Amino acid sequence: MAIRKVARMGHPVLRLKARELTREEIVSAETRRLVQDLLETMEEYGGIGIAAPQVHESVSLAIIDYQEDEENPIPPTVVVNPKITVLDESKQGYWEGCLSVPEIRGLVYRPRKIRVDFKDLEGKDRSIVAEGFLATVFQHELDHLSGVLFVDRIEYGPGTSPIAFTEEYAKHLAHERAEDIGELDD
Repeated sequence: MAIRKVARMGHPVLRLKARELTREEIVSAETRRLVQDLLETMEEYGGIGIAAPQVHESVSLAIIDYQEDEENPIPPTVVVNPKITVLDESKQGYWEGCLSVPEIRGLVYRPRKIRVDFKDLEGKDRSIVAEGFLATVFQHELDHLSGVLFVDRIEYGPGTSPIAFTEEYAKHLAHERAEDIGELDD
C-alpha cells in the first residue's frame, strides 16, 4: 500500500462532487487498496478523518478515526456513499483544520446532531448517530464528497477573526474558545 499525496486547496479535484460507488466497486480489491492508502495517508499526516477526493480520487468514500472520545470512541470507520440527516439543527462551533488546507484554522458552526446512512465495505447498509464534536468530524469529512471545504463554511461577522494560521491560532485564539467550541484537524 502507499501514502498518497494530499490534494491542497486550489486543486480542482477538491471542488468536484464525488461519484457514488456501485456495489461491485465497493467490494472490489481496488477499493480495499484505496482504503488502506487512505488509512496510511491519514496516519502519516496526523488526521482524524480523510476523504477519497483528498488523495485525488473523486469517489464517495471517507474514513473517520476518532478514538480520543472516551465515551464513544470511533475506530477507523469507512463510510461509502454516505447521506447526512440533521437530527438537531442547533449549531456548535469548532476551530477546524484540514489536511487539504494546511496551516490554517477556521471557526465553523455546524448542526449539533446528525445521522449518517452509508454502505460499509461489504456493501451493507449502516447508520451512525453522531453528536457534539463527532457530528462535526463527520460533516467536515463528508463535505469533501460534495466539493466543499471548511473555509467555505466560515461565518464572518463584524469584529471577528474566524480564520487564522495554525501558529497564530495557538498563540492568540485557542484560549478564547466559547464553551462549545473545540478543535478539529482532519
